[in-house]
Amino acid sequence: MKTKITQLLGIEYPVIQGGMAWVADYHLAAAVSEAGGLGIIGAGGAPASFVKEQIQKAKEITSKPFGVNIMLMNPEADQIAQIVIDEGVKVVTTGAGNPGKYMAAWKEAGIKVIPVVASVGLAKMMERAGADAVVAEGTESGGHIGELTTMTLVPQVVDAVNIPVIAAGGIADGRGFAAAIMLGAEAVQMGTRFVVAKESIVHDNYKQKVISAKDIDSAVTGRTTGHPVRCIRNKTTREYLKMEQEGATLEELEKMTLGSLRKAVVDGNVVEGSLMAGQIAGLVKSENTCEEIIKEVMTQAEKLLKL
Repeated sequence: MKTKITQLLGIEYPVIQGGMAWVADYHLAAAVSEAGGLGIIGAGGAPASFVKEQIQKAKEITSKPFGVNIMLMNPEADQIAQIVIDEGVKVVTTGAGNPGKYMAAWKEAGIKVIPVVASVGLAKMMERAGADAVVAEGTESGGHIGELTTMTLVPQVVDAVNIPVIAAGGIADGRGFAAAIMLGAEAVQMGTRFVVAKESIVHDNYKQKVISAKDIDSAVTGRTTGHPVRCIRNKTTREYLKMEQEGATLEELEKMTLGSLRKAVVDGNVVEGSLMAGQIAGLVKSENTCEEIIKEVMTQAEKLLKL
């Protein structure tokens, strides 16, 4: 399937893997790119040296384009912004801030810049700043979220900007892909579905929690603090929500969850770790290779779209 995004990024299928911190390492990113999508290394809060190493390792196992997701609140964002230029990364997605100050240097280096947005206003701002496309991410997503649903956000962003829009949030199969295309998107970004990919380094305990999740098994913490995060319910979400209800400060809440994503992803601690996953987890039923995931999504979508 050819779309504005496949042409822009030089990829075979309009499927992008979410740049999830701790989850999206070079193994996963390279596997998605090799399967014809766009793999993304999630920089998260990692030091610049780690991100550089990840990029170099990805280049050893794929010659296809891949990207890096830069969280602009990362203390070493300036260094990472330069590393993606030095290492010849093709695509950068951004979150948690405005990438404006890096835009000129990235564009000069031929990097395609795709910010993740949760509102029409932010999408317009990113277009004015020079973004090549935007990821319109609905509240169904796992991890840090906005308020608008994918169904309402995507068409409004599509109508508001002239650059291609990638739909994210609540998409895990060909039906979700087809729906996104009908809403005007040129591609989809999936996170939760790739968490359980065979190439994903996520601990098996975490993967099994996603695979066994039901439709009502996610919870959103941090709505009162302005930092809402969607995870699968466990002891940590229950304690956080209780503390939040009782008026705990942001500092107290942050202290409680410090290192909790690593606990889940690396250690497999599904009781005290943060099991970030989208509402679509209830639809994810098996561990497959990245190639199998992309082919299944595209085959189903093409039948529905009658391509």
